[in-house]
Amino acid sequence: MLPDHAPQAFLDRSTLWNDVERIEKAKNAQLAREVEFSLPRELSREQNIALARAFVQEQFVAKGMCADVCFHDTGKGNPHVHVMLTMRPIEPDGAWGSKQKKEYILDEQGERIYDKRKRQYKCRSIPSTDWNEQSKAEEWRSAWAEAVNVAMEQQGLSERIDHRSYERQGIEQIPTIHVGAASQMERKGMVTDRGSFNCQIEIDNRTLKQINARLKKLQSWLRTEAEMVQPTLKEILQGIIAKGGDQRHYQNIAKLKIASKVLIFVEKNGIEDVAGLVDKVADMRQQFGDIRERLKVVERRLKTLDEHLKQTEIIRKNRKLYQQYQQIQNSQKREAFYESHRAEMMLYEAASRYFEGVMNGKAGLPVKEWQNEAKRLSADRNGLYLGYQKIKEELQSAEAIKQSAESILREEAQSETRARSRGLER
Repeated sequence: MLPDHAPQAFLDRSTLWNDVERIEKAKNAQLAREVEFSLPRELSREQNIALARAFVQEQFVAKGMCADVCFHDTGKGNPHVHVMLTMRPIEPDGAWGSKQKKEYILDEQGERIYDKRKRQYKCRSIPSTDWNEQSKAEEWRSAWAEAVNVAMEQQGLSERIDHRSYERQGIEQIPTIHVGAASQMERKGMVTDRGSFNCQIEIDNRTLKQINARLKKLQSWLRTEAEMVQPTLKEILQGIIAKGGDQRHYQNIAKLKIASKVLIFVEKNGIEDVAGLVDKVADMRQQFGDIRERLKVVERRLKTLDEHLKQTEIIRKNRKLYQQYQQIQNSQKREAFYESHRAEMMLYEAASRYFEGVMNGKAGLPVKEWQNEAKRLSADRNGLYLGYQKIKEELQSAEAIKQSAESILREEAQSETRARSRGLER
């Protein structure tokens, strides 16, 4: 997809990207930007294609970018789009524009400042477009979510998407990771690390949802009980047990056992009254929040290490081929070699650029350190996941105690009401 003033020959993707390579002179120049977004499964293939083309036209092509769009939909539930975007604007005459321009730095009098050491006037680079601004990613994500939701509404569908993370939406849920090519292996019944990792996250999210539901119910009950003017929970339980031999007051031994169990629990945890139960739940929530924050840190680092190791493998697999390419002296043979191994060359160059930002000039890749760190963090993550189960068990126990205490308090209230009624009748 091209801007109106772009050469029509660029409709051929080979012509477009060959010309992009021709215009870029720097060896580390960024040739393109890739944008990938998922398509809603609720829409048909034709509707998704129309939606994606309209979005690319509005957000990229209309701004002056050439867009190489690829639709992927194998019918297995993961339709998505890859978009390769050019980095330079196209001038009205069809020629490539500049990525940036130089601007002289002026002093207070409006005069250019001469740098004696560099023997030139001081200047700074000004981008010719706003395409590289950090805010653009958020802007494009938000625009895509809005476009999808409008399309859903037009088709009478209730589903909606949100470009924000779970954390920004206030949703207590752990995000899964992108499975990628491993999804094909999973469908064939083969177990992969990424697939297993996502399965564990789905289990933990279900546990997390159950925990939050129980916490809300328990806190709601505790707030109600805390507002009531009544004897302390411990006093009521002690009074019931003291009257345990009086069958007229307490009808069967089973109820006496329940009261004893609740009393043991509150005494074991140092709880005197309903307010103590409130504090107990608050402590549990604090522990849960701490585990969640630690998990986020570990997950982010593991994701980074996973990408480091992925790019390292690309370097390892293609290094020999790239060295052969560099040793070719004849320019025509060199170009022919590059064309015949374009995919490997581009992967190697992209990985090299990736590590330029990661290593910050340091020599060598600490692959062993990354592997050891990933192994250690995986063990830490497993330990943190056990914390979820522990909190779940504690909540189940607290909820059972709550139900028993609630039953006891309700029966005591009814007993007092009946006693007052008998007194009035006399």
